[in-house]
Amino acid sequence: MISSIKIEKMHSDDWAAVRAIYLEGIATGHATFQKEAPSWEEWDLGHDAECRIVARLEGDVTGWAALSPVSSRSVYAGVGEVSVYVSQKHNGKGIGSLLLKSLIELSEQSGFWTLQSSIFPENEGSIKLHKNQGFREMGRRERIGKMDGVWRDTIILERRSRIVGNN
Repeated sequence: MISSIKIEKMHSDDWAAVRAIYLEGIATGHATFQKEAPSWEEWDLGHDAECRIVARLEGDVTGWAALSPVSSRSVYAGVGEVSVYVSQKHNGKGIGSLLLKSLIELSEQSGFWTLQSSIFPENEGSIKLHKNQGFREMGRRERIGKMDGVWRDTIILERRSRIVGNN
């Protein structure tokens, strides 16, 4: 199964499938503070053009990963926020690992020295996925945001490149 997954650059014509997977994540209540998916134009503006990929199985998009800049300040040009989403019907098949590993490689080719992720503590699968790819837990942001009237915490994870930003 995993050998038939292809990781490819995301294109605008992938948006319908990417958006559908994103909406599945939103519906769980444990993937993001977002309540709805943006338009392609909004999403495109908020994500690094070189660091966005999809996983395909028999031509169908089964997951996606992308980086968002954490700041517009030049000193943070090599720091990206990670998003990784896998279709619920394909969870547990190693697709998230393939996507995150590929995104890490792509990020280093693009000059990123730090990747970070902010994950709800209830999303244990995502925390494990990140830790398995070399992310370390930096801390917990308590009551960082309200969702549906309930304060939520997030776990901050970070991965520093061993290739980029070491000189």
